[in-house]
Amino acid sequence: MLILLAFIIVFHITSAALLFISTIDNAWWVGDNFSTDVWRMCATNTTTCVAITDQFREYQSIQAVQATMILSTIFCCVAFLVFILQLFRLKQGERFVLTSIIQLLSCLCVMIAASIYTDRHEELHKSNAYSIEVSEGHYGYSFVLAWIAFAFTLISGVMYLILRKRK
Repeated sequence: MLILLAFIIVFHITSAALLFISTIDNAWWVGDNFSTDVWRMCATNTTTCVAITDQFREYQSIQAVQATMILSTIFCCVAFLVFILQLFRLKQGERFVLTSIIQLLSCLCVMIAASIYTDRHEELHKSNAYSIEVSEGHYGYSFVLAWIAFAFTLISGVMYLILRKRK
């Protein structure tokens, strides 16, 4: 039972780490001489970064991605704290339903963010406010990590729903 508990905790911390990395790191859309994320665009040859502001096309879509990724990370961290509290507060045989609901909300938020970015990426990268051409790029590892975090949070949310507290 202790091994299962350790696995669940490591799996949850891994999910949170994936969410933090995908939210913060500058690699949602990359090219030969640039990388961009939901916060800024950086030219790799000059090491200059431009913050994404309301001057950019589809800024509302970027704000939605920013908000849902932040919410997802917060929900994941809160779910971990609730899980730790429920370990000590639940009676034997009860399920971790509250932890599961919060983790599934985190899953929903990261899915919404990645889906919006997937749908709107062409319009997002056609803005004249970029200092270089960014439309000729491809998805970066932060974007892939966001989708992996979606799978991890979904699995852990379902796992918490099935899991019962044992002695």
